Amino acid sequence: MGKEERQSNFTVMDMDGMGQVQISNEVVTIIAGLAATEVKGVASMAGNITNELVSRMGIKSLSKGVKISIENGVVNVDLNLNLDYGYSVPKTSAKVQEKVKAAIENMTGLTVENVNIQIASVTMESGK
Repeated sequence: MGKEERQSNFTVMDMDGMGQVQISNEVVTIIAGLAATEVKGVASMAGNITNELVSRMGIKSLSKGVKISIENGVVNVDLNLNLDYGYSVPKTSAKVQEKVKAAIENMTGLTVENVNIQIASVTMESGK
């Protein structure tokens, strides 16, 4: 089972039997990072990677602060976030969990079991 966690791609079978679609784990990681940073109150992913920097640094930079594991079509996500000061941690975290879960499930067809959040810091100025 350890091999499945280290695997860099997973296959989603086409229901019509027309072939396979393979998606890399990095794609799921980026989906999670983008979805999390779209929530109001999230300043950035841990490590000061924000949506404004994506155009300069590349989309893969959003994978910082995101860890995923995929086993038997089930995804578990761990996020490290920096929040803006003044936002409710429980409410913002719940919105992030909902948005990340929906984005991954809608875009990949996988089932998201858990979206675990660790708040790394609170920032006075929004990075957005």
